Amino acid sequence: MFILALIWGSSFILIKRSLLGMTPLQVGGLRIVFASLFLFLFGFGRLRGIPLRDWKWLGMAGLLSSFFPPFLFAVAQTELDSGVTAIFNSTVPLMTTLVGIVLFGLVITKKQIGGVFVGLFGTVALIVAGMELTPDQNYWYAILILISALGYALNINIIKAKLSHLGPLAVTTASFAVAFLPALGLVAYSGFFEEVGDNPKMQTALWYLLALAVVGTAIANVFFNNLIKVSSPVFAASVTYLIPLVAIIWGVWDEEIINVYQLAGGLIILLGVWLVNKKKR
Repeated sequence: MFILALIWGSSFILIKRSLLGMTPLQVGGLRIVFASLFLFLFGFGRLRGIPLRDWKWLGMAGLLSSFFPPFLFAVAQTELDSGVTAIFNSTVPLMTTLVGIVLFGLVITKKQIGGVFVGLFGTVALIVAGMELTPDQNYWYAILILISALGYALNINIIKAKLSHLGPLAVTTASFAVAFLPALGLVAYSGFFEEVGDNPKMQTALWYLLALAVVGTAIANVFFNNLIKVSSPVFAASVTYLIPLVAIIWGVWDEEIINVYQLAGGLIILLGVWLVNKKKR
């Protein structure tokens, strides 16, 4: 979980740097295309062993977690700092719990529920502190992040309830196989292939995007799907509580603003993670 927090916490600064030379449509589409091609190198053979009955769930998972979020995050970060975006993303555990209870019959303890809400309280504290520091940002764009968080929550529960018999590499490769062709079509529509040869800014952004796609998307999703398989949905989703701490550190390095209230909110988030995952003696 901590490895994932480091990787995904660094993804927001990579999105920010990619947007300096590309449009949100290009960033989202190329992130999916590059991640898919990397996964196909190692996992394409696994697709043949997936039963036909599983593809309807893989199709849902692919659209909810692999296709829509990369575009929504890219658009949101045209108006919000990378650290703020990561903070809104930490609503995933709460949504995972609610989706699991309502749609999948998830049984969780009172302590886990308390941990989710403690973490959410820390997230709200970070948001309020950020709004006071940067009132010029358009926080309506946070709705796009919340939609992505709901997609992740549905994806986590689908994998745990319907696809846990499949290997993490097979699930990840199949999810991106669903997203690959639509994303490639959108990249072509965006004019990327006509522009990249004569655009130095786009060429520079491409290196950040490659790191984002290969490490922050393809490899990280294999790790995450394995985490879902070997743990509970709430535990897996709790990684999004740690992501803002890493993202904020990167944001400070990139001259984004942080104050003591945001740090206090981060500590509350860590308390929530501990409560969610604390086991009885």
